[in-house]
Amino acid sequence: MKHVNRKGTYSVKTDALKKYFGKDNLIPLWVADMDFETPQCVREALEEALKGGVYGYNFIPDNYFPTIVQWLKEKQKWEVEQQWLTFIPGIVKGIGYAINFFTEEGDGIIVQPPVYPPFINVPKGNDRKLVFNPLIRVEDENGGTYRMDFDNLRKIGESGECSMLILSNPHNPGGIAWDYDTLKELAEICHKYEILVVSDEIHADMPLFGTEHIPFASVSKEAARNSITFGAPSKTFNMAGIVSSFAVVPNEELREPFYRWMRVNELSSPTIFATLGAIAAYTKGDGWRMKMLDYIEGNVVYVENFCKDSLQGLIKPVRPMSSFLIWLDCRELCKKMFGCVDQQQLVELFINRAGLALNDGAAFGQGGEGYMRLNVGCGLEVLEEAMNNLKTAIDEY
Repeated sequence: MKHVNRKGTYSVKTDALKKYFGKDNLIPLWVADMDFETPQCVREALEEALKGGVYGYNFIPDNYFPTIVQWLKEKQKWEVEQQWLTFIPGIVKGIGYAINFFTEEGDGIIVQPPVYPPFINVPKGNDRKLVFNPLIRVEDENGGTYRMDFDNLRKIGESGECSMLILSNPHNPGGIAWDYDTLKELAEICHKYEILVVSDEIHADMPLFGTEHIPFASVSKEAARNSITFGAPSKTFNMAGIVSSFAVVPNEELREPFYRWMRVNELSSPTIFATLGAIAAYTKGDGWRMKMLDYIEGNVVYVENFCKDSLQGLIKPVRPMSSFLIWLDCRELCKKMFGCVDQQQLVELFINRAGLALNDGAAFGQGGEGYMRLNVGCGLEVLEEAMNNLKTAIDEY
């Protein structure tokens, strides 16, 4: 994998450090994009479009939606019909669209923390009522995982106060590829209580260590009738700045009015770069994807071994089943260093003592205290420097 120095390119990850962390001499391991060069096939498609010399209005290429249908069938074993699809300019925007179209101010929206911060911020910013169904931490010798609290979810459903649940599948930050039984039970509960499931599946095409992604809408008729799925090539092929995503809505009663609303407001109109980049990635980029996943697995194993051998297990990485993000359990480290789980001191350790920019676990909501999120979508040499810096900071504390 070719690694790119992104400083001076208006990259949020490298050039906005001072804005978000107060200093710019940090190793950037936070924003969820990678430092690997985007696949050559994608770059060539964009370069070919640039050669035209005129960047006017365009329409969606005829092979755009069929390409997505074929990809989902081959890579996710999900049979999707073309009319179920529409373009969206980013998944967080799509979540905002769904919230504004399907719910009203004051409606309850369920999120399951710790979870990707926009799941909390977007409903809150749109004056919806956040209802939390926290995930249950499951400890084991391999870093642990999480499970959904279905007993509490049923109580929430019985209250009748919620009309939507936002699902992270695979889960961010935990990297969990939810299994069939979990998704099926979630679908049954949400269908029973008329809670629409909005499933963010942006990391679906980055399965690690033999994992297989299961699309939420594929697990049952109830799931298909009661869901909106958002997907994208952006994380997988490191092309998030091109802003190319899509929605899948099998239920016509949900789909037709929602897509019409987006269409008349021109919310589903892509640029030529968004469609051509996606087509190139999905038709020619799989070899690059497999090499990238192999490299990411190596980085994950490196972090696991370093934490075990050099940090005496004081930091326990939750092994991701998908994506290039590792959820670091630093609670034991906090207790040893600070006497308690002190998130402020933990963040101080990473930023000011180790010189590392990671995502603060507290931003992921309840259950995020004592954690940090690490992006390993970088060169191994960068990761080695970062982990050694962390060890030195801990030793010198």
